[in-house]
Amino acid sequence: MNYSPDIERLLNDRSHHIEFNGHLSNHVKHAVVALNGLGAHPQHIRDYYESYTRLTTYGYGLEPARPAQNTITDDTWRTYLGQRTDFAGLCDFFDRKEQELGMDEVLRRYVPELLPGWVGAFTHATIHLGWALDIDNRWMTIEGLAYMVFSYVPCHPERASTAHDGPADISAIQSLLRIASAWDEDRDALRAWAQRTGTVPQGPLPDGIHPELARSGLQYRNARMLAEGHPLIYATPVWLATEDPADIWEQLYYAVTLLYLAQPGDFVLLHLLTSLHAMEQIAQQLPEETQRYILTCYWTGMLGVVFALADFPPRKKLAALHAAFSTAADAGPAETWEPDWRLSIARSFEEEEEHNPKLVYVMRQMWHRTTGRSIYRVAAGQFTTTPALPPSFEEPPTA
Repeated sequence: MNYSPDIERLLNDRSHHIEFNGHLSNHVKHAVVALNGLGAHPQHIRDYYESYTRLTTYGYGLEPARPAQNTITDDTWRTYLGQRTDFAGLCDFFDRKEQELGMDEVLRRYVPELLPGWVGAFTHATIHLGWALDIDNRWMTIEGLAYMVFSYVPCHPERASTAHDGPADISAIQSLLRIASAWDEDRDALRAWAQRTGTVPQGPLPDGIHPELARSGLQYRNARMLAEGHPLIYATPVWLATEDPADIWEQLYYAVTLLYLAQPGDFVLLHLLTSLHAMEQIAQQLPEETQRYILTCYWTGMLGVVFALADFPPRKKLAALHAAFSTAADAGPAETWEPDWRLSIARSFEEEEEHNPKLVYVMRQMWHRTTGRSIYRVAAGQFTTTPALPPSFEEPPTA
């Protein structure tokens, strides 16, 4: 992606910590990538950057960068997985490794170990890395690698069955409909189980859960659901093992966008779209033989996040949306629909909530890539709002 020296300076900025008020992610560089990709004027992007650093949509400003605490090495970096400490030290580590090995080798060597933790920080570490690779910025890529270590929460792809033992689904949407049917058959029990799993206990936290996640609510639910797991999450469908990876990416975009339209504007489901774009960007930098592992990590992690919501969309609704959108395409040349896209883009430029220009950016890319599938144009207009913080934020951060 092309970008100006002004944009490069923003992406190279090291003034702020990667999180604020405990575990809230610093999204500002994600917004820079999206706004730049949508054609925003550099001055508009600078203004957004400065405004966000002063006051985010959560009502807090960003926090200053923290100094490195330790010199992290190849012998010690794994001890930092999910420990939420020494982000600057991790950046220094990957900075040195990139200078020694080059970025391609750093990605090949370290990312496969990080992929199971892609849901950590509510997918924002993965978004940081993937969107950095999208715009091809070195320092943001270093930050993304460090953040994936910092926030690592495993989705346990090793629990996934072999395709021989899994369902005979032939597509991602067929798998979603099968899982929705299972929820329909036992919705009350599954909902109660998911709610119990995601409830922060009064006493000690379960093993492997960082105390800061208990302040989050949402991130705690994700971490607990990924740790607990469910057979529906780990039953590897046939298509995941047999279809061409290029086709699987497109199937996933369609299926997850359908999930989003089942609950339009849902803050959680929107992240599954922007992180899917990130995972694909990451996959493009890795050897072909890792593609199915990446896709398995995404599939298991994505289902864990949806299960953590404790309310899978009904099969009837998903099937009706699929019937409406499976063959729907915007007729005529792409130029015919540019006025619609310009309106969505213009709306996104006025949004303080940076997830909305990111949504438009990803959906517009998919619309062009699929020669005008209507689902992506429709989803691009379903904006989200910043959720209210839970009462746990009345307590100070754990670190």
